[in-house]
Amino acid sequence: MSRPLSSPLRNGLTLALAAILTPAYAADLPSTAPADEGASPPSDTRHAQDAAKGRHVKDLDSVIVTASPLRDTAAQLSKPTDVLAGERLDENRAASLGETISSIPGVQSSNFGPGVGRPILRGLDGPRVEVLSSGMSTEDVSTVSQDHSPAVESFLADQIEVLKGPSTLLYGTGAIGGVVNVVDGRIPEAPIEGGFSGRAEARFYGGDQSGSTDMARIDGGNDRFALHADAVYRNAKDYDTPDGKQPNSFIDTKTGSVGGSLLGDWGFVGMSVSRFEDDYGNPGEAGDLAAGERGVHLQLRQNRYDLKGGLTDPWGEGSGLRFSFSHTDYKHIEFEGDEPGTTFKKDANEGRLEASYSASNGWKGAVGLQGSDGTFSAVGEESFVPRTTTRALGVFGVARKSWDMDSGKEFQLDLGARVDKVKAEPDGLDKRDFTPVSLSVAGGFKLDENWRLTVNLDHAERAPAEEELFADGPHLATLAYEIGNPDLDKEAANQIEFGLQYKSDFVDAKVSAYYNRFKDFIYLVDTGEQWHFEEEDEFLPIRQWSQRDATFRGFEGEATFHLADNDNGRWDLRTFGDTVRATLADGGGNVPRIAPSRLGAQLRWENNGWRASLGATRYNKQDKVAANETPTDGYTLVDAHAAYHFDGGRLAWELFVDGSNLTNQEAHVHTSFLKDVVALPGRSVSGGVRIFF
Repeated sequence: MSRPLSSPLRNGLTLALAAILTPAYAADLPSTAPADEGASPPSDTRHAQDAAKGRHVKDLDSVIVTASPLRDTAAQLSKPTDVLAGERLDENRAASLGETISSIPGVQSSNFGPGVGRPILRGLDGPRVEVLSSGMSTEDVSTVSQDHSPAVESFLADQIEVLKGPSTLLYGTGAIGGVVNVVDGRIPEAPIEGGFSGRAEARFYGGDQSGSTDMARIDGGNDRFALHADAVYRNAKDYDTPDGKQPNSFIDTKTGSVGGSLLGDWGFVGMSVSRFEDDYGNPGEAGDLAAGERGVHLQLRQNRYDLKGGLTDPWGEGSGLRFSFSHTDYKHIEFEGDEPGTTFKKDANEGRLEASYSASNGWKGAVGLQGSDGTFSAVGEESFVPRTTTRALGVFGVARKSWDMDSGKEFQLDLGARVDKVKAEPDGLDKRDFTPVSLSVAGGFKLDENWRLTVNLDHAERAPAEEELFADGPHLATLAYEIGNPDLDKEAANQIEFGLQYKSDFVDAKVSAYYNRFKDFIYLVDTGEQWHFEEEDEFLPIRQWSQRDATFRGFEGEATFHLADNDNGRWDLRTFGDTVRATLADGGGNVPRIAPSRLGAQLRWENNGWRASLGATRYNKQDKVAANETPTDGYTLVDAHAAYHFDGGRLAWELFVDGSNLTNQEAHVHTSFLKDVVALPGRSVSGGVRIFF
């Protein structure tokens, strides 16, 4: 284990960056009066939120969604898409990706302690949700086990894009449930505004949590080249719950990168190198420090190399050509006490090529090619999956056209198709080949200036993952013996979804209802039998990867009411909710570990650099459980945020304080394998400073 930096040094790194920059801007500091936009720090998104620009200036539907090959805004997409950016992203940043985006309707988080939280989209998780780093797979092993963290850092994100529902057309069979894309800007794609920009943050935790997170990012260059560097350090001790200490819940994370690009009117080409280090405890196997027995903890290391480029208008206005390539070397060791137990490794390459066009007849589209080659291995006591090499190659195409109709009405048609070839070759077992095919038709109807209706029809197919096919052994992280099925067929989903959006001066609202029928749905079933684990002299439940048809249906929505905009400030009320019901066919009962329904509300206020909010989210009881699965009680989480933002020219500051679980509720996450022994932190606060330059 690497030795963590001392607390004073660690917390001083971020603030030192600001201290170095301050003399350069001394003539501008600090004024509470707003600076003119032309002199504002380019990294400070708050300057774009001038009330004079309209009531909807904070509406993230206008943000470009980079996960779309046509570079659409969220408002242009017929697919259900959310973007988390700006103030809302700052207020929700957390140690795990799942927790960071869990305020989005239809999105919840798995939980294996604070160090691990993979996104769950509409009840689907694991290998059905593709996690991307600026459009490319993170290539970690977080889908193999719920105690494995995704190798991505939400504190470095410029924005996080969530594509809900089948997204297999763009990103392959691992996106049958959706995509979460963390956009970090490590490879600059355009000149840096003003020639130099950056941001930094120092955050400190108190109450039932302790520790700190420090982040710094710098971008610089001119119209011909741009350079980027970033770093994050997080250290958190075991947290407290309303019932006492949650042992072995510590986190120690270090990550950073450098990157650069050549730029011009022709486009860009660039590369980046990054390092991700994450040490965290498994609270499900906490050990007994009083008896000198340290719990199970994980040491994760990943080196990543990315190459990316794009050509602007290579064959006419509105066309584009983009390519990406990544290579990752991933390893994590699961320590049992101070002794290394199992070592998980993955070496992977991924490439992607997209060509977009804009035809004279109004059609826009893109065609693409995506390929990957990865080898996964697990060596040690918990090597329940054999060494497996997986190769995949896919081709896809999407097209769109809009028709203007009478009285301001508009109709938009989206078409798409994809074919993949996936081959899995395990050591000592027969290889498996799959050919998933995915198709999509979507329509968007702009009924008038306020209303828009969308309809989506999707057929998506997924090849089984390594652990689903070939697992055979004790999986100690989930305290079970897992058995795969090498005869599994590919999984297919047929979904229909209706969406309705409404915008006016008073309210922005959208709702979605979906019905998804799975053929040969792959799930982990508790057989009711046990296996004797001799080393610990205990019995582990036997769980078998199985297939059965299943149905998912759900409803989600949110609305923001603009209550007032006057001399006393701007007042907004945001409400949201979601629910999903998942059942197995032929009397199979409920799908296990489905996220409970939720309802939430948040009241926000802004005025003269100040902003504050108070919100609550009710997680309902989940009693629609599978065989041998226990129900989970409901709970209500109350949170609050406050910040003061002041600037002067090229340097801006923001002081903030956040509170979570303010009513000190005992909360257990139903989707977690550890829900009966691990609770969420109790009443906690955090505060610090953000700097934009």
